[in-house]
Amino acid sequence: MLSLPDFEEKTVIFALLSRDDKLSFKNDNVVIKNDGVIKHQSSCYRLFALFIVGHATITTGLLQRAKKFGFSIVLLNHNLSVYASWNTRTEGNTLLRKKQYLYSELDIAHILVRNKIAQQIAALERIREKTLDLKEAIKQLKTYQDRVFDDPPELKELLGLEGIASKVYFAQMFSDFNWSGRKPRVKHDITNCLLDNGYTLLFNLIEALLNVYGFDTYKGFYHQEFYQRKSLVCDLVEPFRPIVDYRIRKAYNLGQIKEEDFYVHQKQYRLKIPSSPTYSNWILQELLSHKQEIFLYVQSFYRAFMRSKPISEYPFFELQPC
Repeated sequence: MLSLPDFEEKTVIFALLSRDDKLSFKNDNVVIKNDGVIKHQSSCYRLFALFIVGHATITTGLLQRAKKFGFSIVLLNHNLSVYASWNTRTEGNTLLRKKQYLYSELDIAHILVRNKIAQQIAALERIREKTLDLKEAIKQLKTYQDRVFDDPPELKELLGLEGIASKVYFAQMFSDFNWSGRKPRVKHDITNCLLDNGYTLLFNLIEALLNVYGFDTYKGFYHQEFYQRKSLVCDLVEPFRPIVDYRIRKAYNLGQIKEEDFYVHQKQYRLKIPSSPTYSNWILQELLSHKQEIFLYVQSFYRAFMRSKPISEYPFFELQPC
């Protein structure tokens, strides 16, 4: 399986393509051409994931190379919604999947929620000027985190607790930017649009890593089975969401988010096509700055689960202070 030194050499490519662009391979390189002219070239040996935004022609040879070299291809529209993917995975890890299907405890769900709330606290603590409301929010979140640890709730209560914690957290994270509530996939404002976009990139990065080990990504520990929902990916995304949140807050403060870069369609905010690469790149770069930590988290999660380790030995992601 993929080792950390190998993963550190891997790259993630985000390509915004026009209708006439063609994706193929040449001498074990991924090549993007337009009218016969090479626009980009990367070695298949170093690829981990290839995000393709827009319309393009993909050759069967490229799909074969993706399988051979173990990199994922994710196809997105210009609003960064995934419409197809070609994921390479470790096949036949039947022992892992048996353990997944037989696991019925809530210990892993508790550690995931604790980790998420802990990183929400860490993200808020990065804010330099702390108002009384912010200090009170951090205090509340610490109470919720302790509650999950000291008196582990049942699933329904845990879901409610996580929801309340997120409401408190988002109200402070985006308090200076006309925040009106988190509404996934509704995109009723610019912030929610960017959150959805960032979470999509994070989701596909986590999914690609889970596939390295052969997990059934539809069988979660916290998110329960739901038709065609990759519940396990939803689980392991949770501790890392604040990476995206804080980067969007930072972008506001740096003046990187401009209303003229968006348009409204059917009451949803969407990025204009020329602006999409800029926003996607700074979100992706932020995620990739944590790629070693994300890799080690998924690797440690796999090892702890396969070896039936106590929950205290499961990984716990930590955002570092700015």
